Amino acid sequence: MLRKNLFLFAIVFLFASFTFSQDKYFLDENIDYTVNPADDFFNYANGLFVKHNPIPPAESTYGIFNLVEDSVYEYLKNICIDAANDKSAVKGSNTQKIGDFYNSGLDLDKIEKSGIEPLKKWFDEINRIKDINDVLIVTAKMQAMGFSPLFSPFIGQDLMQSSVYKVYLYQGGIGLPDRDYYFNEDTRTKNVREKYVVHVAKMMTLIGSDGKSVSKDLMKLETELAKASRKLEDLRDDYANYNKMTLKEFAKTTPTIKWDKLLKVYGINKLDTVIIGQPEFFTEVERLLNDYDVDVWKEYLKWNLINETASLLSSKFENENFEFNGKVLTGATEQRPRFKRVLDNTNSLIGEILGMEYVRLYFPPEDKIRTKELVNNMVDAFAERIKKLDWMSEETKTKALAKLGTMVKKIGYPDVWKDYSTLDISKDAYVINVMNARKWHFNDMVSKLNKPVDRTEWGMNPQTYNAYYNPSNNEIVLPAAILTIPGKKMSEVDDAFLYGFIGASTIGHEMTHGFDDQGRLYDGEGNLNGWWTVQDSIKFVAKTQLMVDQFSNYTVLDSMHVNGKATLGENIADLGGLVIGYDAMKKSKDGQDNKIIGGFNADQRYFLGYAYSWAVYSRPETMARRIMTDVHSPPFLRVNGPMSNINEFYNAFGVKEGNKLFRDDKIRVQIW
Repeated sequence: MLRKNLFLFAIVFLFASFTFSQDKYFLDENIDYTVNPADDFFNYANGLFVKHNPIPPAESTYGIFNLVEDSVYEYLKNICIDAANDKSAVKGSNTQKIGDFYNSGLDLDKIEKSGIEPLKKWFDEINRIKDINDVLIVTAKMQAMGFSPLFSPFIGQDLMQSSVYKVYLYQGGIGLPDRDYYFNEDTRTKNVREKYVVHVAKMMTLIGSDGKSVSKDLMKLETELAKASRKLEDLRDDYANYNKMTLKEFAKTTPTIKWDKLLKVYGINKLDTVIIGQPEFFTEVERLLNDYDVDVWKEYLKWNLINETASLLSSKFENENFEFNGKVLTGATEQRPRFKRVLDNTNSLIGEILGMEYVRLYFPPEDKIRTKELVNNMVDAFAERIKKLDWMSEETKTKALAKLGTMVKKIGYPDVWKDYSTLDISKDAYVINVMNARKWHFNDMVSKLNKPVDRTEWGMNPQTYNAYYNPSNNEIVLPAAILTIPGKKMSEVDDAFLYGFIGASTIGHEMTHGFDDQGRLYDGEGNLNGWWTVQDSIKFVAKTQLMVDQFSNYTVLDSMHVNGKATLGENIADLGGLVIGYDAMKKSKDGQDNKIIGGFNADQRYFLGYAYSWAVYSRPETMARRIMTDVHSPPFLRVNGPMSNINEFYNAFGVKEGNKLFRDDKIRVQIW
């Protein structure tokens, strides 16, 4: 309905606040003026972008992420090629590690000729298993190599005492993406289950097992593990998933597992206490260890081994892996370019080595300076909003402001880089390089135990197009790549756009995570510690229930509903980021002037910038998977959902009763 040059009378009638100029805004090429922004802002703001950028056959999802990540891939590829061609690289140097790791993944002749030989010693060890004790020792050895059979051990900060590291044991061990894949009865999920059994049979046949028979046994075993596993939304309850006990107390619940022996395999020689995520899961593991024959467990370990290395092996394994994990689960019809797949592993496993060179070449100092300014302005805006809250007591406000004031902001790249000097990378088998790197990361994690917490450490690489909030450190982390605007330098865009595109979607979003339904439970020191008054907590829960209801009522793919409970934290953060970012934007020169650029005032450019940050769309298979496994709502709802709660958006785009995005005042969600 909205066209700039046609039906001007309709424009004036529907959106009297619009004032258009002759010059086009740089986002204009993405906007679909046939869509009413008051009905579907995502498709109004991004409709032509979606239309002109169809999902490539090798991708399951496409959008703005890909525009940035493709440029990052090119940068990283050049870094890797230069390293590989550096004849002076000394063994053990970062340059040698980058070059040899990358080249080993591209050496298809060697990978094809090697077949499964690089894993022979692992299959031999599994074949030598005689009893359940052997099963558990090999399980532990595989976990220490980065595999994930049976359950998940890891070391992290104690949620209730963030100054120390503790050993955590969590549910795990299933091959499908989430426990609900084993039980949901809709046609789409049942089809995935059926194809999974066929896939397991084919893969196990390739390694010499009786595929059909084994796949049925493994599906039965994994289904029992899944049945004992908590649902996605239940895993978000940090109190319920924090069960600290002495190792002796825990060992009594799982007498079959000799934990002291497993811990030694991990490199842990003495342990007093352990934190169990889901005690009932380990009770079931105890039963299953005794109910299933050792031969079934041997096949289970073989399946875990081949399932998690197939993409690194010869074509017959890699192709079958893609048939299920690519085509069935994501809808992609062809493999992504080999260099991207190899770079993904290089980036994941030795990413900080690449990151050093990446930020030197591609993250200008002026971008960091402008980002710091944005962050500071967003903090100030958030503080003002907290002070003005009409539902929160002064007692809780004081503590909330103190937590916000001590929040650490990490921007661009680490001040201290990881030391990979003990990691061995060679020109030999690609799969061995990957396993060596996984083992190095596991050992690095274990080495933290009984040491002071390193609060300088980053959980993402600078070249990662993402960001995060870490409640244990009360910190937001903004890698350099997430501050990228496709086709533009940061200095080339207006403040209103920037506050929407980066300020709201990333900075404000991550800040709000410190105060979402999970983050609010942690104090300014990063400890799981109730600092709210009871009445304020009750009011907060009531407000968030409106958001649970709102998103649970959204239907995707005809019949699938968004999981309002599982996505609550991200939905709170999206809404919080938008309202905080708007207040900060209005304090900028652009926001105060509210001048017209390309036909849009500052308020409109702000919301368009935010919508552009979520110009992402997926194949149905991938969408279905994410509805079941992802704590984020689908991107189009990350735009339309929170905006339908914001009065300033209503004013900017003329949303009125009768429009699809209109929500009655009584149910509009207002939290922060």
